[in-house]
Amino acid sequence: MKRILLFLVTNLAVVFVLSIAMRLLGIDQYIAAQGGSAYGLLVFAAVFGFGGAIISLLMSKWSAKRMMGVRIIEQPRDAVETWLVETVRRQSREVGIGMPDVGIFDSADPNAFATGANKNKALVAVSTGLLQRMKREEVEAVLGHEVGHVANGDMVTLTLIQGVVNTFVIFLARIIGGFVDRAIFKNEEGRGIGYFVIVMVTELLLGILASVIVMWFSRQREFRADIAGAKLSSPRHMVGALEALKRVHQPEALPQQMAAFGINGGIGGGLRKLFMSHPPLDERIDALKRANGLA
Repeated sequence: MKRILLFLVTNLAVVFVLSIAMRLLGIDQYIAAQGGSAYGLLVFAAVFGFGGAIISLLMSKWSAKRMMGVRIIEQPRDAVETWLVETVRRQSREVGIGMPDVGIFDSADPNAFATGANKNKALVAVSTGLLQRMKREEVEAVLGHEVGHVANGDMVTLTLIQGVVNTFVIFLARIIGGFVDRAIFKNEEGRGIGYFVIVMVTELLLGILASVIVMWFSRQREFRADIAGAKLSSPRHMVGALEALKRVHQPEALPQQMAAFGINGGIGGGLRKLFMSHPPLDERIDALKRANGLA
């Protein structure tokens, strides 16, 4: 689950900083001086919205390595590390992507993630808990799942989706801010402090609501990555890996910023499911079994 929440949090932070920059550089005032042109505002919103998403994408590999304390396997230290590198190399060759960096991070929770702005220069990392608590064939399936994310270009697609929702968040926040500033604060001469505060609060609230869209896409990509894991190992091994995750009654939670990037997305229901980056494991297992005639 790690990759997506890290991306979302980074994106939200970048957009927030860019929004402050728009204020300090006078861009908001410039738009107001032009009569509040909706077209001009939309152009600025798109530039800053996609800019935030792209910066988050470019930072994703660097951020993931440092946040999770990933040790890149430059030179395998033992047979397990050699097997990890060679398995990822074989799977990458099968799906036609460049060899990713392969790393390990310390966590008792069986988890793994893949990230990177370029599918030919990605990162695939597994937790120590995954290596200790899963059979080798299940680990192979998990690696295939993560390599599938890279091959499917999930991070780039996510960036485009995030750029679109960022654009509308920035655009609508300023429309609402301008309306409130004029209707409530009676400020007809430019933008007052009320406008600035309303824009910041509205951006935060709309950003949270927009994450529902991003999380929906994230859940769909998990089904596709499960299929990739089944093809690169075997359907039974991929099902076995998901069932092994279910046997972890109370897995150690990943940092919230990273939760959307790992294979284990946790459990949720009701409204909480709207904000889940991964479908429930039972749904993933059932979908995989149906797709491979194992039901």
